[in-house]
Amino acid sequence: MPKLEQLRAGHAPAVLAFELANRAYFAASVSDRGDEFFDEFPDRYSALLAEQEAGISAFYVLVAEDGSVLGRFNLYDLEDGTAELGYRVAQQVAGRGLATATVRELCRLAAVRHGLRILRAAASHNNAASQKVLTKAGFAVVGPAAPADLGGRSGTWYQRDLQL
Repeated sequence: MPKLEQLRAGHAPAVLAFELANRAYFAASVSDRGDEFFDEFPDRYSALLAEQEAGISAFYVLVAEDGSVLGRFNLYDLEDGTAELGYRVAQQVAGRGLATATVRELCRLAAVRHGLRILRAAASHNNAASQKVLTKAGFAVVGPAAPADLGGRSGTWYQRDLQL
């Protein structure tokens, strides 16, 4: 059974393997991270851990029994009880309800562990899977998302009010 774990230094090799193995799959629906992301991965990863330690963001990985990463689920810009949600799951587990279940669990953790009251997430118009996950996880459409919000793609903002 996969387990949602808060990101830590020891996850780095599995996170990199996840990103590399799914790069083309992700690029079909979200902007590609670019070669620079992979070239600078150790520094970028350290920066994520520092951001998490500072309480600016909270990063999670969905880890399989074999230690591989099946998904990344992130809370960005934690401020005044709100945060933005971003997530991606491996192609091999897409379409099985794992993303929806994990987003629901992260919503619970966002309220209980991080004291958040509102989560927002943007999904591009061509990312029907993310739109479906957000809707099934209790998010409601709140307005358009500009290309600047989605790496050059237009889309929709969703929001969920969290209750303890």
